[in-house]
Amino acid sequence: MTAPFHRRLAAAAVFLTLVSIPLLAGAAETAPAAKETGDLWEVTSQMSMEGMPMSLPAQTLKVCATKEWKEPPVAADERRKCKNTDFKKDGAKVTWKTVCAGPPEMTGDGEITRSGADRYTGTIKFTSSEGNMTTKISGRRLGPCEPAPK
Repeated sequence: MTAPFHRRLAAAAVFLTLVSIPLLAGAAETAPAAKETGDLWEVTSQMSMEGMPMSLPAQTLKVCATKEWKEPPVAADERRKCKNTDFKKDGAKVTWKTVCAGPPEMTGDGEITRSGADRYTGTIKFTSSEGNMTTKISGRRLGPCEPAPK
């Protein structure tokens, strides 16, 4: 195997780690005495990378999110110094941008479209010196939960 292939494989592993820690929308600000209920989501993500012969296996996690999304539905990766910005809602669609200092340095755009209150689908597209990566994501609401305080 060639060195570029190994770099791409390492970048794919880094990216998969980045998107495998989704925290759908984070926690809302609440008063100490009040408990806000959120939504428990089953989130499936599958990453593919340009130049790779196949996609990596899909991952499924359960995530508790606030009912009203105020952040993108993925966590900012502290280890790779990732920051999510420009979160916007337009009807059933949410979009955001991500910048990661790395390694490797990456920039990305995320987009999710909700299908009613119980489902969503979307993609996160990243660009880095190692190549372009796309993660397809889908979510299915399972029931209520209590989001963790921020």
